[in-house]
Parts: sequence; structure tokens; C-alpha cells
Amino acid sequence: MAVNRLGAFRTIGTALRTALRPGSPGLGERFASLPRLLRATFRGEYRGSTRGRLLMIAAAVAYVVSPIDLVPEAFLSVLGLADDAVVVSWLAAAFINETEGYLRWERTVRGTAHPADGYAAAQEEPNGSSRQQGRTVPGHVVR
Repeated sequence: MAVNRLGAFRTIGTALRTALRPGSPGLGERFASLPRLLRATFRGEYRGSTRGRLLMIAAAVAYVVSPIDLVPEAFLSVLGLADDAVVVSWLAAAFINETEGYLRWERTVRGTAHPADGYAAAQEEPNGSSRQQGRTVPGHVVR
């Protein structure tokens, strides 16, 4: 049982390190991207996730917040919390991984820039051409 709890804490720690990495999207941006992630996945635009995976995440959220799950904690105390810890750690890692991949895809495919990416937003010139705001996109030359 101690091994499961240690693994759960390790998973949460890894997810938090990924989420708090410099230049990484904040939690607010990740939560705000969820409706777009769902819409793009269910429409078939974003192929980095599947409907089944998103439904598993929704089921995990329902399991954790469900009042039916409170009964084992009342009778089994610490053992009843262990299953929740495993589900929450998986949920945290899945949330970070799914939003990380989606936001990366959204920025590259849809062209939505994020200030922390080092990308400069292209601006429309009066003559209809676009220009870059004094920066280069990593790996590309911008003229």
C-alpha cells in the first residue's frame, strides 16, 4: 500500500514540475483550454487525444467527486483514501499531459501565439502583408 501512495505522490510531483516549468502554460490557461480541447477532439480536428481518453478523464473526475465514494472512507479510513490518491494522481498527470499537447498543437497549427513561447505575433501591414515583431521563430528565418 505504501508503494501505491509513493507512486501517486511521484506522479503528482512530475505533473506539477511539468506544469510549473518556465514558459509552460499556467493552470488558468490550461483550464481555459479544456472546452477548446474537447471541441477539437470531438470534431476530429485534434488527433493528439481520443474521445475515449477524454471520457476516462471525465469518469475519473466523477469518481473523485462522487458522494458514493465517501462510504469507503467512512469505514476504511486511510485505505479508502488510497484509491482516491491513485485516481487523483492519474487525473493530474492526464490533465497536464493532455493540455500540454493540445496547447502546443493549438499554437503551431492554429497559429495562436503565447508570449512565453518566444514567438512574436504576426501583424498585418497596411499593404496586406504580415511582418514579425522583431523576433524569429525558433528554427526559422523570418524576413
